[in-house]
Amino acid sequence: MPPSVATFSGGSVLLAWQLKDKTVLIVGGGDVASGRIESVLVADAFITLVAPSTGLHPLTRKYLTESDRITYHDRMFAGPQDLDNVDMVLTAIDDVEKSREICAMCRERRIPVNVADIPPSCDFYFGSQIRSGPLQIMISTNGQSPKLANIIRRKIEEALPEHAGEAVEKVGELRNKLRTRAPGVGGELGKRRMRWMVDVCNAWDIEDLAALDGDLMNRLLDDGWEKNKVPKPEDIGSGKRRHSAVLSPSSSLSGSALPLAIGFIAGIAATAAILLAPTRR
Repeated sequence: MPPSVATFSGGSVLLAWQLKDKTVLIVGGGDVASGRIESVLVADAFITLVAPSTGLHPLTRKYLTESDRITYHDRMFAGPQDLDNVDMVLTAIDDVEKSREICAMCRERRIPVNVADIPPSCDFYFGSQIRSGPLQIMISTNGQSPKLANIIRRKIEEALPEHAGEAVEKVGELRNKLRTRAPGVGGELGKRRMRWMVDVCNAWDIEDLAALDGDLMNRLLDDGWEKNKVPKPEDIGSGKRRHSAVLSPSSSLSGSALPLAIGFIAGIAATAAILLAPTRR
């Protein structure tokens, strides 16, 4: 049964923000700022860092030494001029009043801003993240309990299959090859492409998807896409485990994928049990 509309409140819209080649201003250079720097560098953005050198965290210093995408200013925030040509602002300083002042300037210029430790001054939140190559999973508590978000993240991370990030990367390459072979947007061809990719992901184990290379992808497209079916990995010269029979594009979740799904659900259930269990006194 779908949830009641009355329950649709108190949350946020979780988005994967595209920051490639954008400019992000980070005010502060301490422990929290070092985490912000890492997140922004992963997104392939440029960083302008404003912070006195006396308070830089060792990780912040490391990023300054190793990355050519950071422009560093050894000083305090100077005023509105620091916001020129900036696409996003992240503050991570102990001065609450200065943080709120920067937030107000950003709001005037309609620049999205995150103010560390002051949720009402945030246009968006940083959650606890799992990263494995292109795979990213974020757990957000809307700024209410970062520690619980971290506990839940660890539980989910334990339930994820090995090589999940590699599998995501290889599936992305396969999808691009399929689009090249069968170009076009929307329509019946687009629907068929989507159904076939879904069936491949359901029918193949994570390990087998992660083991795909260019030759195997071409064979999968030749023997699968072109013949409107999903071959087993061993049928195209791959495969580390026994798989079920060849599936048609309308096939449902295969037996090989069920243990993965069950394991993931079990991990979530274990998290809920831990968080909801009565506290011992």
